[in-house]
Amino acid sequence: MIKKILIANRSEIAVRIIQTAREMNVQTVTIYSADDRASYYNRISDESVFIGEGSLSDTYLNIDKIIKAAKDSGADAIHPGYGFLAENADFAQACIDNNLIFIGPAPQAIRAMGNKVNARKLAERLGVPVLKGTTGDVKSILKEADNFEYPLIIKAAAGGGGKGMRIINSKNELPEALEAAGREAKSYFGDGTVYVEKYIAKPKHIEFQILGDMFGKLIHLNERECSIQRRYQKIIEESPSPSIDPRLRERMGKDALKLAGEINYYNAGTIEFLLDENGNYYFLEMNTRIQVEHPVTEFVTGADLIKHQILVASGEPLRIDFIEPKGHSIECRIYAENPLNNFSPSPGYINFIKFPHGAGVRNDAGIFEAAEIHPRYDPMISKLITYGENRNDAINKMIYALQNYAAHGIDTNIEYLLVILENNKFRKNEFYTDFCKTEETNLKEHMNKKRRVIEAEMLAAIYAANKLAAKDDVKNGKPIENEYNVWKIIGSL
Repeated sequence: MIKKILIANRSEIAVRIIQTAREMNVQTVTIYSADDRASYYNRISDESVFIGEGSLSDTYLNIDKIIKAAKDSGADAIHPGYGFLAENADFAQACIDNNLIFIGPAPQAIRAMGNKVNARKLAERLGVPVLKGTTGDVKSILKEADNFEYPLIIKAAAGGGGKGMRIINSKNELPEALEAAGREAKSYFGDGTVYVEKYIAKPKHIEFQILGDMFGKLIHLNERECSIQRRYQKIIEESPSPSIDPRLRERMGKDALKLAGEINYYNAGTIEFLLDENGNYYFLEMNTRIQVEHPVTEFVTGADLIKHQILVASGEPLRIDFIEPKGHSIECRIYAENPLNNFSPSPGYINFIKFPHGAGVRNDAGIFEAAEIHPRYDPMISKLITYGENRNDAINKMIYALQNYAAHGIDTNIEYLLVILENNKFRKNEFYTDFCKTEETNLKEHMNKKRRVIEAEMLAAIYAANKLAAKDDVKNGKPIENEYNVWKIIGSL
């Protein structure tokens, strides 16, 4: 059994891993840059190791430093979390070469699925549906421009997260879009190779949670609906999908397991599909790691996915089987960003934060008090998850939870998430991956109305809070201390 885990990540996912490790009586070691010196995750881990001043290449992406930190601290395993080096086959191999357990799949499995083009070829060979497409450099793709069926979509071959993605409606748009997509792919993934495929006008983004052990047992734990996206990145996820019935779940699940089984996959992973309006689905990609949205699966199945990751990496057999989803769960990603300004990041200092609580409410966060959101990293503040007996119940709980979530000092997307959840199309499952774009005007109008109401209420609250603080301070013979006390009073109202 693994005794000590070095977590090769930061913030929310580091806290999440520490929580499960502690329950399993497994020690944890965290790494941190100068930016994260005072971070919450470092304070709750058993040990922490400083790995550099700032740049990602010198800290969280520096394989040699991370391996050294693990060996020096006496860790026998490394958990990569998500992002950074989580899907880096060389990192997984470096762990193995240094007698460290990599809590994830084998390096060869990461390589097999790490390149979208190779993964598509595997799917085609196995008879799993894929969209027609082609890959190569800009010149070779342009030679086939007359043969393409438009609209089409351009994607980076070596990575995901919406980086390099472009939707093209005509042949005239293709050259410039290919050049731009290639540059962006090269910048983010070190590989400018792109591929193009037929674009589905109204797709649903559906993914299946995979879990396997080293003895050949492989299961899926149902699907997640991930169609609410801004700039091709997910912001609301739910399980089960309101678009999937038991028969379709069985068919898609079988194909997901077929793909994972072909590469002898073990540990946690996710197979992603696109689903069209007619119930046809197409393989999209595989993520060979734990997903940001894994909590919704945990809510509807009762399985602790991080725990199973650790057990499988320790060489234990998988002790669970397929679990029918029970109830419904929704996750909202809370970002430090401005939805009214093209979702531009809003790094800065959060001078007051207050999380919602209650039955069926979970908040996975990397901060629990006033803290700084650094511009160097992803601006996600936390993941808010709710669980209910059905979808409507889970939505209502999420609306209530968002209304009771306060983060002051920076812009957030809380109000934006609220207007999505209150939108009739979302309620009725009449949404697709382009929802945030097609409903942009409507969502912004509702947001502005909400902001005007909130601003008026906030002015009244600040006035009342100042009066209360002044009254108490005058009574005690001292001046009002600082603005933080005012926010503290507002947060308790």
